[in-house]
Amino acid sequence: MTPPRTSSPVLVGRGAELGALIDVVSAQPSVALVAGEAGVGKSRLVRELLGRPEVAPLHVLTGYCQPLREPFPYGAVLDALRGVGVLLRRKELSPVTGALRPLLPEIAAHLPGLPQRPEDPRHERHQLFRATRELLSVLGPVLLVVEDLHWADDGCRNLLRFLMADPPPNATVLVTYRREDAPGGMPLGSAYRPPAGVPGAVLELAPLDVDQVRELAAAILDVDAVPARFAARLHERTAGIPFVVEEMVRAVRGPDWGLLDEVEVPALLRDAMAERLARLPRTGRRLAQAAAVLGVPADEGLLARVGAVEPDRARAALTHALQSGVLYETTDVRYGFRHALAQQAVYDTLTGPERQRLHVRAVAALSHVTPRPYMQLAEQSRRAGLHADWLLHGEAAADRAQEVGEPATATNLYRRLLDEAALEPSDVDRLAVKLGQVARGGIDQHDPRATLERLLTDPRLSTAARGEVRLNFGYLLIRQFAGVRQARAQIEVAIEELTSRPDLAMRGVTVMAQPFVGDTPVREHLRWMRLVDDFIRECPQDDVRFSLLANELGSRMSIGEHAVLSELDELPETSADVATRRHLARANCNLADACALVGHFDLARRLLDRGLRLTVGAGVPFTASTGQSTSIHLDWYRGEWGTLAERGARLLEEYRELLPVAAEISLVLGSLAVARGDWPDAERYLADSGVRDVENSITPVALGGFAALARLCLARGDVPGACAEADRGVDLARRKGVWVWTGELAPAAVDAYSAGGRVEDAVKLVEEMSAGVADRNAPLADLGLLTCRAYLADEPVPLLESARRAADALVLPYHSTLLVERIALHALANGDASALTEVADRFDALGASRDAARCRHVVRGTGASTPSRRGRRGYGNALSPREREVARLLAQGRTNREIADVLFLSPRTVEQHVARVLRKLGVASRADLRA
Repeated sequence: MTPPRTSSPVLVGRGAELGALIDVVSAQPSVALVAGEAGVGKSRLVRELLGRPEVAPLHVLTGYCQPLREPFPYGAVLDALRGVGVLLRRKELSPVTGALRPLLPEIAAHLPGLPQRPEDPRHERHQLFRATRELLSVLGPVLLVVEDLHWADDGCRNLLRFLMADPPPNATVLVTYRREDAPGGMPLGSAYRPPAGVPGAVLELAPLDVDQVRELAAAILDVDAVPARFAARLHERTAGIPFVVEEMVRAVRGPDWGLLDEVEVPALLRDAMAERLARLPRTGRRLAQAAAVLGVPADEGLLARVGAVEPDRARAALTHALQSGVLYETTDVRYGFRHALAQQAVYDTLTGPERQRLHVRAVAALSHVTPRPYMQLAEQSRRAGLHADWLLHGEAAADRAQEVGEPATATNLYRRLLDEAALEPSDVDRLAVKLGQVARGGIDQHDPRATLERLLTDPRLSTAARGEVRLNFGYLLIRQFAGVRQARAQIEVAIEELTSRPDLAMRGVTVMAQPFVGDTPVREHLRWMRLVDDFIRECPQDDVRFSLLANELGSRMSIGEHAVLSELDELPETSADVATRRHLARANCNLADACALVGHFDLARRLLDRGLRLTVGAGVPFTASTGQSTSIHLDWYRGEWGTLAERGARLLEEYRELLPVAAEISLVLGSLAVARGDWPDAERYLADSGVRDVENSITPVALGGFAALARLCLARGDVPGACAEADRGVDLARRKGVWVWTGELAPAAVDAYSAGGRVEDAVKLVEEMSAGVADRNAPLADLGLLTCRAYLADEPVPLLESARRAADALVLPYHSTLLVERIALHALANGDASALTEVADRFDALGASRDAARCRHVVRGTGASTPSRRGRRGYGNALSPREREVARLLAQGRTNREIADVLFLSPRTVEQHVARVLRKLGVASRADLRA
């Protein structure tokens, strides 16, 4: 009988997906994402696409991501571009493409000169991204394919996200990935949808069903059909994964269906590959085994050295391996396996001694590669049982990853090294300290926390190293929900253990001095703060001083100390030293957050921009994450709400485990939901702002959460609930003793107390706040205090006007509009509805739809005249602003009654709006709209 084919001659079960991809690449610009588990057929689908006539006019560029890659930002995209020199002849290129010269020496002769390097690192990265986009633009029509994006470096993900957010006009970007192996299940690092107006496809390849497995098996065996019973059993054994189906069908070598019941799938795969290996000459098998041991595509020379094949015989041996389908050419004249399962199958055919011998050879061969592939050397040394080399290369790989800004890779390697039982105490000390240092700058909380916690009881750890490990353990705890109190306890112990390292001990003291954590009274923080100040004054070392100032200046700014503004010049703009740059990044981001808390918003934005610039390439994703949450909060204050909900939700998904970041974003999203009338969302987000566990909260964020909850209750007519939330917030403020953080809480509490007839409580609160902020530099608290006094005044309009001017001076459009609403309500009492109508328009412009609806409802309730709608634009088949709000609430699953409550409309009016929304959007029902 004719041997089975090496693969199916037809594409089975992917017709719809192939059609979708053809449609996408036929309409440029366009983007496509193809997801699926290992072996499900992503690469086969792409190969089928590339063979279609519709793709023939396109220049196809292909890049591959590798699992054991060396840290190399943008690697897969740059690999795809290395061979485009021939396409650039006589092309007129934008000067910005010269930014690619250092990264693409193969085509440098075709590129313009290197442009001037921007001062801002973020602009430099943006310049590189623009250069890549411009280069693709002149190559078109082009199809850029990046396979196995789940293994990509962060730089490659960011670059692809940039390209896919606004693809070049004559280009298609297509990526494949395994969702389960992508960070957070998101191959581009965060949630992604094709941009509006750009053809796109997001395909999730599922395993084949029984009928499709039957068709695939028949095609491989070149028969008309296979028995249904065989197909059912084959599907059961393979779970419908096409690659496994193919391997099993090859293993049975014909219609000997009984074999399926005799061998488990993993064994059949190994047997099938062993049989194919057996048909190879000895040198071919050695190369295949070398490729299996290396685990990543390698060139002919490296395969020959690892496989102990004479150079003059390697070419023929490689040809045999390629012709047999054991090995495949991947890219850049490198050779590996078509699939990771194939590589594992060959690896499993080796005995333990054979594997070890090959891994030893791999270490020797890779040791001569330039630059040194530390990641591969580490993995090969570990598998070879060369513990000293595993330690040497693993630590070097981790150090290198940290240097190039990949702390997650470094953390993982340090953790794995520390799991070795044979480490010397000095090795444990060194690696444990490094793990803690990189972990505190990263965003991976749980895995390093478990390792650090275990190390605290490791008898090999010295006292000094244990103190530093405990300190870093405390840093991780303080970022976690329900971890603040435990963190402070651990840090206090670490300070005692670090008596021989006063510089490190003092870093712990700066954390204890941070006043915005938990409900510890501020007087306790001030005690620690004085210790830090005394140490800084006597400290001659710049790096130590900057590391302490990074926390200390922000702490003092956050409680409204006047002197801090004059001390900011102590921080240089940047530094050539990476460690110092990390301290400066943290200092600027911390100061930006503190300035936002007390109301120095312009300064906060300048400091934040500088801090985020300094984080680029510094390997401090935690600092960058705190900067992102501060940026979101500043956008809330500034009324920049256009995409705030979407951006905040994406960041919250990314940083959900980080208490300081997640709590602040939750506060912003909850406050935005209150202004829009999204009650369920408001409750859900605000519950995560720290209000339910103030002992383990970021205190000013929790106070903001209580303020938002009080406003929410008042908006819903629940005055007792509003007073209760206000009471809890005021109680926390009194315990903490930092009144500069009550700029939003106090007005909300006074409003609630006044509505509940508790005027004496409101007056007492204003008196306490007035005393608490008297000598502080806190513009937001000053505005809050002025607002409270206006709320309680017999003649409030003059004070409201003063508060409104103060809000405008701080550029707080939402706060200002709330105050203008109060002023307009007094005008309405005299029969003038125009001012309140204008306020409604201002709320609408911000996106505060609930507030706008409230104002219009009040106007309608008085019977006052309102401006005629004559002359206003008609919306035709487009949604009007009111209809957009109805559509948004419908998409959330809200009933007509709930929508009516939010928008102050009658149920009948809502019914009419709903009918128009469904008609204009072309959907038949609410369920279709939600889908």
